[in-house]
Amino acid sequence: MLTIQLIVGLGNPGKPYEGTRHNAGAFFVEEIARRCGSTLTSESKFHGDTSRVSFAGQALRLLRPSTFMNRSGRAVAALANFYRIAPESILIAHDELDIEAGTARFKQGGGHGGHNGLRDIIPALGGSRDFHRLRIGIGHPGQASDVSDYVLAKPSKADRQAIDAIIDEAVSSLPLLLGGDAVKAMTRLHSIDTAQPPAH
Repeated sequence: MLTIQLIVGLGNPGKPYEGTRHNAGAFFVEEIARRCGSTLTSESKFHGDTSRVSFAGQALRLLRPSTFMNRSGRAVAALANFYRIAPESILIAHDELDIEAGTARFKQGGGHGGHNGLRDIIPALGGSRDFHRLRIGIGHPGQASDVSDYVLAKPSKADRQAIDAIIDEAVSSLPLLLGGDAVKAMTRLHSIDTAQPPAH
């Protein structure tokens, strides 16, 4: 059984994109680094910020690409190829429009679902779709024409609190996934909803 060796948090680089919905995957990797007392540092050969940490007794490489979202594959392939990490040993964390803020889902395999980061990563990994994903819900604006502006905007305070809370839960569920029990990791995480009920 291949274990996860690389966790990638997708987002867009630069100040204008800090804290935006599209950077939810980056929030996840940043939280792992924070819990491990580590700092993500720039490595130009990997086109991103990286760190090597020990989490739940397992050595992991963390990557936050410094490419724009639709060029994420360049960073993922550079690091994976250098360290000979198989797609099945990679976990990609990304924002997900089809899930409400405050929920998240582990998944292995599948298509890109219209996500520009995943769309670029699949061919960069030789067409493999076998990597693991953490889909972090950000909700949907309702109209397809509004999606671009929506993902590049910051969430409301309540939504950001819900996203941060579910990321905490995902990090807490991660040891189960690293230990090879994907079903238990999914069961634990998928039972949690940190969305704030609307105020009356």
